[in-house]
Amino acid sequence: MDEVEQTARALLTDRGVLLSDIAALVYELQAHYHPGLTLETCLANVDRVLSKREVQNAVITGIQLDILTEKKALDEPLQSILERDEGLYGVDEIIALSIVNVYGSIGFTNYGYIDKLKPGILQRLNDKSSGICNTFLDDIVGAIAAAASSRLAHRKAHVE
Repeated sequence: MDEVEQTARALLTDRGVLLSDIAALVYELQAHYHPGLTLETCLANVDRVLSKREVQNAVITGIQLDILTEKKALDEPLQSILERDEGLYGVDEIIALSIVNVYGSIGFTNYGYIDKLKPGILQRLNDKSSGICNTFLDDIVGAIAAAASSRLAHRKAHVE
């Protein structure tokens, strides 16, 4: 594992996101379509998604912007936009979609679904009362789960 991958994984952990949290989202998205699916299989797919450089870059970029927002280190109006997680901003979703796109268009559907429902860890990451800025992180976590779900779907189709 190189420095970029180590950094991306460490940033997720430092921000309170365990890979098992993401695997639980994958399980929620895919259990209906994959009888016998295990959390271990979901975790293996999350791990493979995180091995992609494009994903690592998105994780590092998004989390760094969240951290800079918490430190009030950004110029206005960006500082306020990110603090509020303004709905019309959309750049956080664009970074997430760069992750989703790694495994094809099926990931867009998975991402839209999970981003709307915000199950599991996504609910905690969206809690604005915590004082922690997760404007990018919640979308990144959802995108990793969606990409891992897409990877599962592609592998199942290949086997069939």
